[in-house]
Amino acid sequence: MTSTARTVRLKVSPQVARIVTKGAPREVQLNAARGALPLQGQDLLTTLLFLSHGTDTEIKSLAGATLREIPPGELAPVVENSEIHPQLLDFVARARIGDLVIMEPLLTNPAVSTETLVHVASHGEGGVLSLVAHLALRQPDSPEIAAAILGNPRADRAVKDRLEPAIPSPASAEDAADADGEPEESGDEAADDSEEMPVDEEEVNLSKYQQALEMGISEKIKMALTGDKEWRNIFIKDANKLVSSAVLKNPRVTEGEVLMIAKNKSSSEELIRLITLEREWVKQYEIKRALVLHPRTPLPKALRYMGFLTEKDLKNLAKSRGVAQALVNNARRMLADKNKKKG
Repeated sequence: MTSTARTVRLKVSPQVARIVTKGAPREVQLNAARGALPLQGQDLLTTLLFLSHGTDTEIKSLAGATLREIPPGELAPVVENSEIHPQLLDFVARARIGDLVIMEPLLTNPAVSTETLVHVASHGEGGVLSLVAHLALRQPDSPEIAAAILGNPRADRAVKDRLEPAIPSPASAEDAADADGEPEESGDEAADDSEEMPVDEEEVNLSKYQQALEMGISEKIKMALTGDKEWRNIFIKDANKLVSSAVLKNPRVTEGEVLMIAKNKSSSEELIRLITLEREWVKQYEIKRALVLHPRTPLPKALRYMGFLTEKDLKNLAKSRGVAQALVNNARRMLADKNKKKG
């Protein structure tokens, strides 16, 4: 357990404060969410951000729809302002990721956070993705941006070829992960009608799992690369393959942990691939056997590892219904060959 303390403040105008504060009339918030109040620019964005993080489902839905409908010509000058809060840029980026007119000034704004860039790198396409790739090449201290593009199925081969040399070794990735330290705000914590809406300071003991829920991608990668067994158990299950893969690059990972990953039928293709690339791991008999039985082990490698299996394991494999038929057939052939040699 660790203690964490954080105070985050998002400055708003008095007009915005009266709308988003707890206890504000619902009809006022509904009109604000529809874009029906005389709000413009950053005031409108800030209001929509707070309302989209509230508990009222209708208001949240309307706020999101209004953000998606703001004309690009009106929104672009707002996200170009270098004094805008990074959380507002992230809010816009997630809603308008395919709009290059908006995304170009947003992505080149010095206030944009690494976490936002990683999100766009993971989910963008076309001209937006090309722009992020250009930014990734200019930010070698943030390798997670380039890594996210390489993992994006929408990225074309030309973009990936430009970025592959930019991915550093695990050791340097660990250092680079320090770059993303931008905290997130909870929009529904507006407390009064002052010009500065605080998210009250929290000082609580959090489990590692709870801490993980609050982390950005780069923070997760750093902890996966350096953390203890409890952290590794959390991040090996992370949906982001950059995070889960980093666990296997942690110098403290044990062969027992690797074996558990190899035995887990839900382990991703990338995790299995990384295990097969480490000679010290595949020297272990139990790991080789687990890889033979894993559905995501490439067939050529599984067939090769079968050559090390005991006769007992081959017999079990020859009767198995949970593996590829090619492996069953090969096990039967190997047993037949063994019987011939005995005869």
